[in-house]
Amino acid sequence: MIFEDQSIVDRTVRAVLRDVLSLPPGRVAAFRDDTPLFGALPELDSMAVAGVLTELEDRLAILIEDDEVDGEMLETFGALVAFAARKATV
Repeated sequence: MIFEDQSIVDRTVRAVLRDVLSLPPGRVAAFRDDTPLFGALPELDSMAVAGVLTELEDRLAILIEDDEVDGEMLETFGALVAFAARKATV
C-alpha cells in the first residue's frame, strides 16, 4: 500500500503512539516534528518500541526489518513519521 499523503502517515503514527502507549489524545496532538520520543517519553521504553513498530506495520501495511530499527528513527516524532512514510512509499 502506498501512502501519497504524508498527513495520513502522521495521523497513523499519532494514533499508534496514543493507543500503544496509552497517551492522552491532547498530548499526542501537541507533538511537533522536533518532539523527542525515545529517552524522553517514559512510556516509550524498549518493550513499548516493539509494540509501536508492530502496530505501525499492521496499520500501514509495511515491514520493518530489525536492522532498520535504531535510535535515530525513534529520536523525534518527525523522524518516526519520516521513517514510516519512507517505508509506506516503497
